[in-house]
Amino acid sequence: MAAAKKAVLGPLVGAVDQGTSSTRFLVFNSKTAELLSHHQVEIKQEFPREGWVEQDPKEILMSVYECIEKTCEKLEQLNIDISNIKAIGVSNQRETTVVWDKITGEPLYNAVVWLDLRTQSTVENLSKRIPGNNFLKSKTGLPLSTYFSAVKVRWLLDNVKEVQRAVEEDRALFGTIDSWLIWCLTGGTNGGVHCTDVTNASRTMLFNIHSLEWDKELCEFFEIPMKILPNVRSSSEIYGLMKAGALEGVPISGCLGDQSAALVGQMCFRDGQAKNTYGTGCFLLCNTGRKCVFSEHGLLTTVAYKLGRDKPVYYALEGSVAIAGAVIRWLRDNLGIINSSDEIEKLAKEVGTSYGCYFVPAFSGLYAPYWEPSARGIICGLTQFTNKCHIAFAALEAVCFQTREILDAMNRDCGIPLSHLQVDGGMTNNKILMQLQADILYIPVVKPSMPETTALGAAMAAGAAEGVGVWSLEPEDLSAVTVERFEPQINAEVESEIRFSTWKKAVMKSMGWVTAESSESGDPSIFCSLPLGFFIMSSMIMFIGARYISGIL
Repeated sequence: MAAAKKAVLGPLVGAVDQGTSSTRFLVFNSKTAELLSHHQVEIKQEFPREGWVEQDPKEILMSVYECIEKTCEKLEQLNIDISNIKAIGVSNQRETTVVWDKITGEPLYNAVVWLDLRTQSTVENLSKRIPGNNFLKSKTGLPLSTYFSAVKVRWLLDNVKEVQRAVEEDRALFGTIDSWLIWCLTGGTNGGVHCTDVTNASRTMLFNIHSLEWDKELCEFFEIPMKILPNVRSSSEIYGLMKAGALEGVPISGCLGDQSAALVGQMCFRDGQAKNTYGTGCFLLCNTGRKCVFSEHGLLTTVAYKLGRDKPVYYALEGSVAIAGAVIRWLRDNLGIINSSDEIEKLAKEVGTSYGCYFVPAFSGLYAPYWEPSARGIICGLTQFTNKCHIAFAALEAVCFQTREILDAMNRDCGIPLSHLQVDGGMTNNKILMQLQADILYIPVVKPSMPETTALGAAMAAGAAEGVGVWSLEPEDLSAVTVERFEPQINAEVESEIRFSTWKKAVMKSMGWVTAESSESGDPSIFCSLPLGFFIMSSMIMFIGARYISGIL
């Protein structure tokens, strides 16, 4: 019997989407933007001490190889020729910090994840010697925070002897996840390319977003040697070729931090267009064109994209929320209220309200618009009537309230309120969440029928790169996107305003729970200095847990 003929689809483009919770590889048709196949692997997060969040860089790398191989197998089963994959883009969790040995190729420490809080005392020490109030923000668009890479590198240099020794012996390389992956995929110790793109570089606090270069003054302030930094490239150019696996020889030609990739994937190419991504965290980005706009309301100024070596750079205002999808994972893994993330929608639907229960998931402090590292998660408004369904609903509502806060800040900064909100990310499959979001914002929420916009953005950048040229980014060539709209319900506005006002009271109560020493040392003795509220919260969580175990919840 003759072999089945391979399907002819035109040029294909792959995208690695390496997020905080999982790694995926997806393949798109460059002419239609259709998703043809993908594979996903969940990534472990390690919590060695309170406030510490780490991941294994080698596990992340192996997950990328696994996803590529499995996706290629699926394509072969669909009779699609993988030799038609002409380029690969990389999208990644930003700020997460890796330092590795360029001689052995081994990580010198686990990846310190963007959510990690161990650097709070590092931040406080640095804040005492900042040369002028606007030194950091004017160059980087960022506040001094545990969130960004520079303080994580500083902590590694101060606390990990293997890192110190490797820097002294000129063996150390630093990078965010994109740099680690591209270096490994293009050969590693055998000629691997040590680079990053402008979007990821702009999240390190070492990069000047005006000159688009590593800033000598910033590196001196953080005392980080410039020799360990990757070369900064545009978001769309050939960085190197895959050196192993099913796609050996295919160019890696796109690289964007995940939120910039989603902005591109949502085709927010015009000044004033915005999108909100619901992943581990929640990130609202608004394209501000070729000009840097500095926020007066707690938002970040960041590089949106630079789609080619000779193309202009575009900037964005960003509202960052640390905990969104992560709160669902916490309910699953820590409290055991649900067995899978999908169950949250069913529980919330059973009650349709939180019945006065409010959840502030400040597990890593509060990001925009507060930038308050001392905050911690609280659940308040509990009564004996409260059950796991109300807590599930309150968790979803918390994601929506946090989005409302950053949208309000963005509207004040931009001066022109958004008429609708474009959304993407894994949580947007939850219809209860999307309807709640429309009601709380009181504007329509618009979700593309193909929600994988982060991977799509990376694929678009890769396919459009000079020397690849299989994906046109000209407005007239971009594929029309079908969408699902969630309209705000009539009469929802008054009730939403009351609940939002109460939510903000809960946020105020979440602040001031911990000292810097507690987040850095994990020393139990620090609990002696904590406010009484901490012990009330601990008792409350124990109460919830006891009720759950007894079967009452």
